Amino acid sequence: MAKVGIIMGSTSDLPVMQEAIDILKGFDIEIEVDIVSAHRTPEKLFDYGKNAHTRGITVIIAGAGGAAHLPGMVASLSPLPVIGVPVKSRNSIDGWDSILSILQMPGGVPVATVALDGAKNAGILAAQIIGTSDKCVLDKILVYKEGLKQKVITSAKEISK
Repeated sequence: MAKVGIIMGSTSDLPVMQEAIDILKGFDIEIEVDIVSAHRTPEKLFDYGKNAHTRGITVIIAGAGGAAHLPGMVASLSPLPVIGVPVKSRNSIDGWDSILSILQMPGGVPVATVALDGAKNAGILAAQIIGTSDKCVLDKILVYKEGLKQKVITSAKEISK
């Protein structure tokens, strides 16, 4: 069974990253959540990046604010797809520092990057990656997307009354 690793630089990132946790739980995808600071625990970062795939993790979601080195550093060490979540932290420059740190990766070290504080989309993207080889997850994504469509249709009907 597929498992998603969700890591963040500190507990202050948890309110944002909780959206990825919640959406993946809704798809019944196993998760592993941890704090891995690129700057304060580099040894843990190296261990996580090099060994996540040996623990059954298939996709990594990494959230970070400020200089936001966590997603890129994990991507440099891991053979797994990494989804970066830029987090607007209290010491951030309107979040742009985090966005650009995660988005502007050098060739050969890709990080799929979602919007600022976009952990929900990171969770959905991780589920979609898993869904390419797991029909059960794919079916849940199809139901989820249909639900989004129905919300819009219902809203449109209500507003036209």
